Amino acid sequence: MFPRPIQESSKSRQLMYKVALPISLVIWLLPMIAIVATAGRSLHDINYGNYWGIPSEWAFLDNFGEVFSSSPILIYLLNSVIITVPSIFGALFLSTLAGAGLALYKFKGRFVIFALFIAGNFVPFQILMIPVRQLTLDLGIYDTYLAVILFQVAFQTGFCTFFMRNFIADLPFELVESARSEGVSEWKILIHVIIPLVRPALAALAVLQFTFIWNDFFWPLILIQSDELRPITLGLTTLKGQYISSFNLLAAGSLIAALPPVMMFFAMQRHFIAGLTLGASKG
Repeated sequence: MFPRPIQESSKSRQLMYKVALPISLVIWLLPMIAIVATAGRSLHDINYGNYWGIPSEWAFLDNFGEVFSSSPILIYLLNSVIITVPSIFGALFLSTLAGAGLALYKFKGRFVIFALFIAGNFVPFQILMIPVRQLTLDLGIYDTYLAVILFQVAFQTGFCTFFMRNFIADLPFELVESARSEGVSEWKILIHVIIPLVRPALAALAVLQFTFIWNDFFWPLILIQSDELRPITLGLTTLKGQYISSFNLLAAGSLIAALPPVMMFFAMQRHFIAGLTLGASKG
């Protein structure tokens, strides 16, 4: 049973909704408001405990300029791109193949394999820290882009396969049967029939994966040691200062780091919403 539109509710319920909505939005946006305000404060304000009041002087330009001058943040951003983009393509490629195989072909043990993909999502990644680090040392790829990329692809493929398998399973199977009856190969069916139909799902998954991988701090911390290879999430730690914490610079750097995922979402917003609502209504 779906909830009734607020316009059809009683006057008292509508009043409560109008009062509660802006309060909830302010509470939800409070951390972001604090970060933006901190990014515009001077270090003098922060040292004197002016965390929530109006800054005595605005220092947006000074703080952002200091971020770019005191740290190689552009290199950190480039490192994040180098890690994130191949990881997304690798995870989407493998999950599309695995999802199509599990959805279109009937073979013994496919539900067990699918259950393993799902079960992998419930494994706490912290317990994999030592084995993964040792594996990268044994393979000779520790402290490289490849180490983080391979792990991100391996770790994200489970969720992506679960996502893609469900979307492909909801497609009309008659299209596949029709293509097979015409003698079309399985690869061409995947490329010319399946992928065009699940393009919104791929777009939605790409946005989610971009956010997950771009914002990941833990695995770059474990697998990368060199400063010139650090992604932006790890590179922000260089802004904290040696003797005092420069929270204004950290806030400014955090806003810079948050821009690419936000831009990615708005660029893919139409496809993202279409992917999430695909199959939500009966035709």
